[in-house]
Amino acid sequence: MSRLERRPEPSRRMMLASPLIAAAAMLVTGSMLFFFLGQEPLHAFYVYFIKPWTTLYGVGELLLKATPLILCGVGLAIGFRANVNNIGADGQLTIGAICAGAVALYFDEVQAWWVLPLMLLAGALGGMLWAAIPALLRTRFNTSEILVSLMLVYVSYHWLSYLVHGPMRDPAGFNFPQSKMFSESATLPLLVEGLRVNAALILSLLAAGAAWFFCQHTFAGYRMQVSGMAPAAALYAGFSEPRNVWLAFMVSGALAGVAGVGEVAGPLGQLQPSVSPGYGFAAIIVAYVGRLHPLGVVLSAVLMSLLYIGGEAAQIELGAPSAVTGIFQGLLLFYLLAADLFIHYRIKPHQRAAGVTA
Repeated sequence: MSRLERRPEPSRRMMLASPLIAAAAMLVTGSMLFFFLGQEPLHAFYVYFIKPWTTLYGVGELLLKATPLILCGVGLAIGFRANVNNIGADGQLTIGAICAGAVALYFDEVQAWWVLPLMLLAGALGGMLWAAIPALLRTRFNTSEILVSLMLVYVSYHWLSYLVHGPMRDPAGFNFPQSKMFSESATLPLLVEGLRVNAALILSLLAAGAAWFFCQHTFAGYRMQVSGMAPAAALYAGFSEPRNVWLAFMVSGALAGVAGVGEVAGPLGQLQPSVSPGYGFAAIIVAYVGRLHPLGVVLSAVLMSLLYIGGEAAQIELGAPSAVTGIFQGLLLFYLLAADLFIHYRIKPHQRAAGVTA
């Protein structure tokens, strides 16, 4: 019988390579999955992973979907580095979208440059306010931030549904549950004519760069990293855990809120019953595949975006079920966790003690 034994020092090289190993294992398993679904694996592989790159429009869609994943993933990675587990980024994204939508609708008749910055500010503050709830309960009452932030996601969904069915519903919208289309001053400018990718992509890359600087060159970033890697050492050094919790939730909440602004002021152009297909939850995988490094998050967000776009293409061209995207996301996380297990532990055969003869 064997048991797991912690390695004296995990291989840094393998830690960097594990996302690639997980992605490769996901592709192999995915090919087998398509085979059992009655699809030719090579053709299915081409449709899912290669075809989105073959057109300029496809690349634009990849970058469009990667944008909220980068924003949410970077914020979550900062918190995860300090063992602050914010699972509610999708709720903070939704509240950010609601706050930005309220600004856009209130200033619907105003054509001024300051409307869009005001929407971004409102979205960031809305995300921070929603994130402050689990932060407060964690620091004051020692509640689980995982459960509280997760439950608040569903509260935000119902709050959005109430608004688009009631106070914010378009009176000329034939009773559809959606707001009015936002004015031109309340929408993000496109980066390339004919593509849907917009200025939110620039904001996401700036956020990733700022997060890298914060983690690598500031004392607060160092304090959070030490708290995550060695809690006892951080406590001995006098690093405040409540301060880390608040900082992690405020940063991740603000970035998730901005991601929500990017959705309603970008491809949607209005408030709808759902503004996110689960970007906040997918960003958890993005953060870990990116090894909690802001620049790694950018690359893993593009990969996750490919899973979304490829899943849509597979549904259209191959008739694959809609759940195929979630399956690939789950496979990626499963193989990453499995790789990390064997990076930090090794299998050691159980040795029986030699019998003593009389």
